Amino acid sequence: MNKVFLIGNLTRDPELTETSGGVSICRFAIAVNRSYSGADGERKTDFFNVTAWRGLGETVSRYAKKGNKVAVSGTIELRNFEDSTGAKRTAVDIIAQDVEFLTPRGGSEGSGYEADMPAAPAGGNRNSKKPTLQSFDDDSDIPF
Repeated sequence: MNKVFLIGNLTRDPELTETSGGVSICRFAIAVNRSYSGADGERKTDFFNVTAWRGLGETVSRYAKKGNKVAVSGTIELRNFEDSTGAKRTAVDIIAQDVEFLTPRGGSEGSGYEADMPAAPAGGNRNSKKPTLQSFDDDSDIPF
């Protein structure tokens, strides 16, 4: 089974492009802190390249920005290539199947979540007082 779950912060704004066939593809990278410290007492960070296809990629590019915390679940894909010096290299990519946004809306300036979000309904105020319940005494009908 090839399955990975990562929680980290975007290291750059997502880049949305299209394949020659018109399929949307979004590429971004996340920094994931390790759960332990090294011998020097410093926490290490791993960086992962993530690819999200089609609608998921469009959603990520619309609402995620550099610095936002996201949870990514998907699969690991190894890619072999030759670098400019002719040396053989291997790259690890994450193919996202699901991305969950963990930075709260309005939690940080420029989070990007407010863009394209519907406004509050007309006549409704988010800070308006909620209706209160009226109490009543109905203990007279209890048979015990």
